[in-house]
Amino acid sequence: MARIQEIIPKPGVQDRFIALIEPGSYLRFDVEVPRLLQGRPLEAALRHADGTPKSGGAQQLAMRRLPDEDFARIVNIGLPQNLERIEAARYNPDAYEVAEDAAIFERPVIERLTNRPYRDVAFRRKVREAYGYRCAISGLQLRNGGGRPEVQAAHIRPVAHKGSDSVSNGLALSGTLHWMFDRGLISVAEDQTILVSRNKVPGEVVDRLIMPDLKLCLPQDKREWPHPENLRWHRENVFGQFIAAEPMPWG
Repeated sequence: MARIQEIIPKPGVQDRFIALIEPGSYLRFDVEVPRLLQGRPLEAALRHADGTPKSGGAQQLAMRRLPDEDFARIVNIGLPQNLERIEAARYNPDAYEVAEDAAIFERPVIERLTNRPYRDVAFRRKVREAYGYRCAISGLQLRNGGGRPEVQAAHIRPVAHKGSDSVSNGLALSGTLHWMFDRGLISVAEDQTILVSRNKVPGEVVDRLIMPDLKLCLPQDKREWPHPENLRWHRENVFGQFIAAEPMPWG
């Protein structure tokens, strides 16, 4: 799901156009949405009055206009309204036991999808899943006593600097390494080599927290690897910029 910022002609190709996504608006569905649900197309324009699928015509269009009702139905399947509750109760089934039968508060779709806490939950779920709940820099897959993964989801290019909520703008990191990455003590080179600010990070900390080969532990799906432009932005704008205004987590 994304908001379109602008539609422009495709250079060199007549009667073709490119839709430019508004920075920071992209959000991947948590659940894959099928074309058919119980044999019925989710889009009203693709089904007959009796619910059976139409053939030809609109089915073959590369782009279709969605009525608000269809859009809301598809988004609510792909990004459930109660995603925050699902995540909160994922490793603690009793967390919402008292309110188990309470009705879900239905926020309007656009309001929900622009809500930062909701987007953070959606981003965290997909990034941690992509990395197999393993820290991309230490290679460790740690879980607490209740089975909850200790790994966090870090934005490579922060949302405040037009970073997206795409998995390719995320890294699964342990708490300490997340802190170090956000403060520019570590970064990632173009070839996925881990960069360390050696004049600020002691050698024993590097040996203890970072994989010996200094190579990033990447998702199996290459489409979910960190985007080179996001890594370049972090190297140029964050890496090496740390000023010691707070105590180091290993001190």
